[in-house]
Amino acid sequence: MSNSTRRITTNQLSKTISPSLRRLLLDRERMLSTLMSNLQGMVYCCLLDAEWTMVFVSDGCSALTGFSPEDLLFNQIVSYEKLTFADDRLWVREIIENAAKSSQHFELEYRITHANGEIRWVHESGLPLYNENHELVALEGFIQDITARKNSEQLARDAELRYRSIFENAIEGIYQTTPCGQYLDFNPALARIYGYESIQDLKNSISDIQHQLYVDPNKRAEYVVLMNAQGRVLNFESQVYRKNGDIIWITENAREVRNQNGQLLFYEGTVEDISDRKNYEQQIEYQATHDSLTGLPNRTMLADRLQQCMNIADRLDHTVAIAFLDLDHFKLINDSMGHHIGDSLLMIMAERLTKCVRDSDSVVRLGGDEFVLLLTCLQKAEDMTQSIQRILGAIAEPCSVNELEFVVSCSIGISVYPGDGSDANTLLKYADSAMYKAKQSGRNTFQLYTRELNQALTERMEIEYGLRNAIENEEFILHFQPKIELATGKLCGAEALIRWQPKEGPLISPLSFIPVAEETGQIEAIGRWVLSNACIAASQFSALLGKPFSVAVNVSPRQFRHCDLVSTVKQIVKHMKVDPSCLELEITESCLAHDPPAFIKTLHDLKAFGLTLAIDDFGTGYSSMAYLKDFPVDRLKIDKAFIGNLEDEPANIAILKAIIALGHSLGLKVVAEGVETAYQQAFLHGIGCDELQGYYFSKPLPLADFLLLLKK
Repeated sequence: MSNSTRRITTNQLSKTISPSLRRLLLDRERMLSTLMSNLQGMVYCCLLDAEWTMVFVSDGCSALTGFSPEDLLFNQIVSYEKLTFADDRLWVREIIENAAKSSQHFELEYRITHANGEIRWVHESGLPLYNENHELVALEGFIQDITARKNSEQLARDAELRYRSIFENAIEGIYQTTPCGQYLDFNPALARIYGYESIQDLKNSISDIQHQLYVDPNKRAEYVVLMNAQGRVLNFESQVYRKNGDIIWITENAREVRNQNGQLLFYEGTVEDISDRKNYEQQIEYQATHDSLTGLPNRTMLADRLQQCMNIADRLDHTVAIAFLDLDHFKLINDSMGHHIGDSLLMIMAERLTKCVRDSDSVVRLGGDEFVLLLTCLQKAEDMTQSIQRILGAIAEPCSVNELEFVVSCSIGISVYPGDGSDANTLLKYADSAMYKAKQSGRNTFQLYTRELNQALTERMEIEYGLRNAIENEEFILHFQPKIELATGKLCGAEALIRWQPKEGPLISPLSFIPVAEETGQIEAIGRWVLSNACIAASQFSALLGKPFSVAVNVSPRQFRHCDLVSTVKQIVKHMKVDPSCLELEITESCLAHDPPAFIKTLHDLKAFGLTLAIDDFGTGYSSMAYLKDFPVDRLKIDKAFIGNLEDEPANIAILKAIIALGHSLGLKVVAEGVETAYQQAFLHGIGCDELQGYYFSKPLPLADFLLLLKK
């Protein structure tokens, strides 16, 4: 502690203060000099005059006020009264003087003006100083800068007000509950969701969440099990009762709250009413999977139903009959009598077919006058024959429509699992071939599939043989179909489509050889070839444009189920040195049917690598609807089956609108495939579709032609 700063000269003491105060100051200065040098703050002694005249000031004065101790001593430059913030001077003086008169310690917080003009908060504590005659002669104390603490307290208060406002005005319900299921606190939105007029109304009404709120009381137990296992629940969906007895769907996200010792205090979380979404999903699912005229499952559901039947047959060592049924001469009736008569007949036939089969069987309407029957748990041929004969008889019964009597027969083709095939497409194809044989045999009969019925089997073998060396012989090529952004009309990407060009023979469509490659496992090598060459093309396109350009590649179900798909894609992308964002993988919904958790995990792994993901042929695989919210995808590609007959099938309009609305609600872009007319383009634009591709814009182009298109 420097003498010039700390020590008051003898002349100053003798001129200004009494001898008794002088002795006190000199003694205390010697004792406290070392301690005060290390304090973060200002030690002082001042008179009780109008300026709080400082007679002793420690070195901490400089940091606290911006003035040196000499500046404050005896008010040489500035007085402490002037440093005290003007609005605080009166009450600060009142508190200190009252304490001094009462011989009490004082402690207070107020503001001062720093030498640089800043307003700072300080904490002052002190006490009156008396001489040997017990006369009040001065004050002594300590002043600290508490600006940082005050700012933190203000931020905390502001945050509390802000979060309280969010809590009170949130649209989502927010709550805290005890682990045993009683509400501790909740916001007005929660009361509104549950149909209560006020917070108090809900508090008075619900004392046991498990039994008073959840429709299924076991849901609360499930909630608690998840909470105990994970410390949180995410997207926990359940049905609950509203006050008036209505049932709604909610989703909850919540977590445990524990104290510093790890003791569970309560659960806190949010609630959202998702009834509209659930109803919407159910409506879309029903429309996508059921025939609008008859209410029967439609073509979309057929593959899934057939796969289920095949799985059951494998477990029980039974057989499944796939009966492809076509009404005889229905087109003649429909065209001559009118569609309303035809529709009525179809509804009657659908009802008859449903009554002819057991609950374990399925009746599917493919479209027009075509139906497929799945007859399960058959142990001997007689079971199937009796069922088919019963169906033929029921269909041929006379029926009356608008006072007109009709007699309609049918032709049925049958394939059997597992004897005739091991996959749905093959079985349906064989049943279809057998049905045409039944028609050729005079109608109103049935025909079992035999290998002689289908010359395509030979063609399939030829395709399988040719595929074995197609890659080695460099017979595959890629064509690229442009994708158009509707909002701008600009080219926004391309889909890579494989073609097979044997050295001797015409160009072969993937529709002819991809199913064979899928069945034989050759699709994996073909898929790697497509990925590699698509990456090369993406690099060329991006280099030409001077910016990233996305190329989409279809991933077959077999590829997707392969355990090393993610590592294969990563290896190819890195080897080709292409930006992962330039590669888009299109996955069909059928991939989900085999192992939904593995499907979703693979999607997340691919997404984490930076790829763009799309669900291809959306609307043809109903089983994924419940999982769609969990898919980390960027696009939904509407199956062209909903686009191709848009002008003639109004029912597709509702499905298209629903799919686009669902996609947008999940933050996804929606792409329409197979756009072939101006009407389709205009309609899709009008209902908010994001991107289109199809022959209306361009057929798939060879690489050279596509590069020319980009240059333009």
